[in-house]
Amino acid sequence: MNKTTVLIVDDNTTNLSLLFEALQAAGYHVIVAQDGASALERLHYIRPDIILLDIMMPGPDGYETLRHIKAQPSHRDTPVIFMTAVHDTYYEVKGLQMGAVDYITKPLQMELVLARLNTHLTLRSLQKNLQEQNNDLEAYAHTVAHDLKAPLAVILGHTELIADELAARGLDDLTAQFALVQSNVQKQVNIINELLLLASLRKEEVQPTRLDMAAIVSQALRQLAHMVVEYHAEIAMPPAWPQAFGYAPWVEEVWVNYLSNGLKYGGQPPRLTIGGVLQPDGMVRFWVQDNGRGLTPSDQTTLFTEFTRLNQTRAQGYGLGLSIVRRIIHKLGGEVGAESKMGQGSTFYFTLPGSDE
Repeated sequence: MNKTTVLIVDDNTTNLSLLFEALQAAGYHVIVAQDGASALERLHYIRPDIILLDIMMPGPDGYETLRHIKAQPSHRDTPVIFMTAVHDTYYEVKGLQMGAVDYITKPLQMELVLARLNTHLTLRSLQKNLQEQNNDLEAYAHTVAHDLKAPLAVILGHTELIADELAARGLDDLTAQFALVQSNVQKQVNIINELLLLASLRKEEVQPTRLDMAAIVSQALRQLAHMVVEYHAEIAMPPAWPQAFGYAPWVEEVWVNYLSNGLKYGGQPPRLTIGGVLQPDGMVRFWVQDNGRGLTPSDQTTLFTEFTRLNQTRAQGYGLGLSIVRRIIHKLGGEVGAESKMGQGSTFYFTLPGSDE
């Protein structure tokens, strides 16, 4: 027997009776409400699997009732099907834009109502199953990443000790070989850190705050100090930064990614120019400009896609970096992009809101 719960909201008692009898006969558990206020009251203690909601009702109409339903975390994902006697595309579009999944016109045809219910309940069940599988996969990946990170940290620490000892004894050949081991272990640690950050982006919700961009960029450069020295890089910074809002730890990761790419793929030596400017639309655009060989149009179309490398001969890691940048900035309300011409270097940019509104 089908235990699926359907909440019907309609001020027309005839419609209520017809729907109640038809759905109950089909095996559904049916709950009714004769207006929006009563429906919202019932939602405090029931969790229907789907809601049939009339639009034209006294008190809060269907649109207002839907707005309140979607504002409740426990009912935000519950499918809502609108019912109305008004045959007007404008109202159909309005309802769908507000979050309704479908629209049924009156007089109601019970075969159609049952078919629509079955379709959307099936879709919702598939969505739930997919979400559960994704959650299980993320939990497993998170556990595996942590389990891999710990022994790699131990290996990295021991290789550093051994490398120091070899250097002290003047064994330059072995020192160089251990440096290669250290480099590859560090790459694995970086990949794991990227995977952990990617997993956190999918489930964490953060509150954007006013950013101290000068401090964030300085911290990012401290992380990359060894690369700056290794590549003999020159970095030009602005005397002041425009105000923007975001989440500092994530924005720092964006700068680390853009700056490290500029160092790796810039000229010899790399010369980077970084800055920011407030745009007319209220967004703040930040950028890293390099003096590298530039990117082909085909490269530019796949830059921010998972597991894409900028340059096969100098690539480090598995290309998660720029896709993480895209996810971070989109979650903070901005956009990412790159501008480049072969032989003229590249400019990687991202935007953030210039206010917290």
